[in-house]
Formats: sequence, C-alpha cells, structure tokens
Amino acid sequence: MKTAKVTHVSLSPTHTMSKVNCESIHLLTGLGIEGDAHQGKTVKHRSRVAKDPTQPNLRQIHLIHAELHRELLEKGFKVAAGQMGENITTEGIDLLGLPKNALLKIGDRAVIRITGLRNPCSQLEGIQKGLMAAVLDRDEQGDLVRKAGIMGVVQEGGIIKPGDPIEVALPDPPHEKLEKV
Repeated sequence: MKTAKVTHVSLSPTHTMSKVNCESIHLLTGLGIEGDAHQGKTVKHRSRVAKDPTQPNLRQIHLIHAELHRELLEKGFKVAAGQMGENITTEGIDLLGLPKNALLKIGDRAVIRITGLRNPCSQLEGIQKGLMAAVLDRDEQGDLVRKAGIMGVVQEGGIIKPGDPIEVALPDPPHEKLEKV
C-alpha cells in the first residue's frame, strides 16, 4: 500500500494565482499559513470579501493531489506544483473522495480539517488555455465533478515540508460529500 505524503508546499503573500514552492510552511491554528495571503479567521478571497468580509474563512489551505498534475500532463497541460494556487501538493491520497470534516494529520503535529471542494476559476485560463475545462468533469450520473483540489482550515498548527507523511481520520458517519466552498 502506498503511503500518502506531501510532495510540495507553496505560499504567496499576495493574491496571485500561482504560489511559490518553499522548503516548509508554518500552519497557524485557526488562521492558515503564516505569510500567505489567505491567512485569517475571516474570508480573504477577494470576491468573497466583497460580498461579506465577516464570513468564516473555510479556505485557509488549498490542497491538490499530484496525480491531477500527471492526469493533466497526459492531456497536454504542463502544470507545476503551486501553479494552480495550492498550498500543499499530496500524493497517494484520494483528496476528492474525502468527506467533509475529515482530518489530515501531516508531519509531526499539523492537522487540517477538510471543509469542501475548490471551485476552479477562470484565472486557470491564464496558465494555459483550456485548463479550466480540463479540471472539470462529469460523473456517471452527469453531475459536475470539480477536480481542482480541496480546501481546509488549520485545526492544529505545525511545520509541514515535502516528504511529510499524511494520515487520514474520518469523521463519524454519516459522511457528508464535499461541496464547493
């Protein structure tokens, strides 16, 4: 069985689509990533701030599975870790299959609570034309599938770096399917 792990960590102090890969990131309990533009208890995403700046920040951390990067490469898209705005790139874990409120223990002590799916935006087209459509799909029932990663909040702070193992703790059933946040 393959062990789930972190392959890359990234952040940006400004509201840019792409984030810069780092040696490590520091998660702050209840806030997000130290030095990242989306750090805070209330929303930081500009369109959400414009609607209601007092909303809780359910998008402190953005995770994408490295398997998506490989899938996109097979479709002709060359996307590097952090380029689609993710803070943590993972490998060996079905992020999209996790239920709401699943906990990811990463490294020695950091814990992220999963809040929902990332809704891909048109800024992906600035990376490469057609990328937004490439991260959307349809399931057998014809329902929209968003593949651009998941969002979470920091339950327990700590340092995360590439190579750190990831353990999953599922919430008590019944499990809630991830919805866009």
